[in-house]
Amino acid sequence: MFARYALPPNRHGYCGPDDPGALFDTAVAGPDAEIEALAKAFDGAWPYLELIATANRIADPLDTRVVEAYWVGNALLWRVDMQTMGNSLEERFKSRAGMNWGVMSESIPAGASPHHSYHVFGVYPWVGLLKSGPTEHPMKVLDGCRIRWGMVVSVDGDTAVVRSRPLTYSGRRLGYGNPVEEIVTWASGGTALIEEPKPGEVVALHWDWLCDRLTPTQLSNLRWWTQRHLDLANDLPRPGPASILD
Repeated sequence: MFARYALPPNRHGYCGPDDPGALFDTAVAGPDAEIEALAKAFDGAWPYLELIATANRIADPLDTRVVEAYWVGNALLWRVDMQTMGNSLEERFKSRAGMNWGVMSESIPAGASPHHSYHVFGVYPWVGLLKSGPTEHPMKVLDGCRIRWGMVVSVDGDTAVVRSRPLTYSGRRLGYGNPVEEIVTWASGGTALIEEPKPGEVVALHWDWLCDRLTPTQLSNLRWWTQRHLDLANDLPRPGPASILD
């Protein structure tokens, strides 16, 4: 499950091991120990997994419940209290932020949780860049990097057409636009980490990759946690970490 969601940004060179094929090949082969070693190379995701696991007294950060909590969202996130979340963020980012740490720390009491959407909207610099300059590239990255949901329209070989709602920006606030269709990849050379998707199924997307099917509960959780951190990014008085992280 971790590989299904982490593979797309690794293939784009944003995070994870230097060899973008290693995670896919290892996930196909299935050695758990090697998956764990590769997962630890994701310096964005791995500390959140450890945080969620520790707060819930789960020994393995790659326990399916923990992985689901980070990428999709579930009840485990509620057991990570504000102080624990704040301490973790301070340990990871305060030294890099320097005098600007106060700007970033405002998001902690506003509702920051160890969900991937918080890292996208609250830690990555793109929201701040969006509010301070040209919007095309920041919007592309924000929309691709968040875990989004959509419905399969058709499948053709290793790709599928999926209908989903893209992010929009009004000049002041982020929101959702009308549904559009996009072509995404679900397999590589006929090899996949999931069964072939079917038209009408609701799926999770990360960049240009179809990660997994979503149950009704998972869809509800993903939408809720994403909206929580979208609202957080929109409502903070200052545009967050653009001045903090390069």
